[in-house]
Amino acid sequence: MTLMQAVSARLTQLLQEKNMTLNQLFLQSGVPKSTICNVLGCSYSSVKLRVLHEMCQGLSIELAEFFASPLFKEENLEP
Repeated sequence: MTLMQAVSARLTQLLQEKNMTLNQLFLQSGVPKSTICNVLGCSYSSVKLRVLHEMCQGLSIELAEFFASPLFKEENLEP
């Protein structure tokens, strides 16, 4: 899996865990819905750390918690 696919999968997982919609994440984080959709759809080759930080704030988690997932283990990511 690519890093971007891992980010998308983790964001999807967190939205489900917190029972949040894209619209709720937008309202809580201020990140435009189009950006959230592009991250979820892996439309970007990478995502800015600032955007991830803002989404984490909207999810009420730390960046460390976002990346604390087996999805981000080196053996699960493409080089």
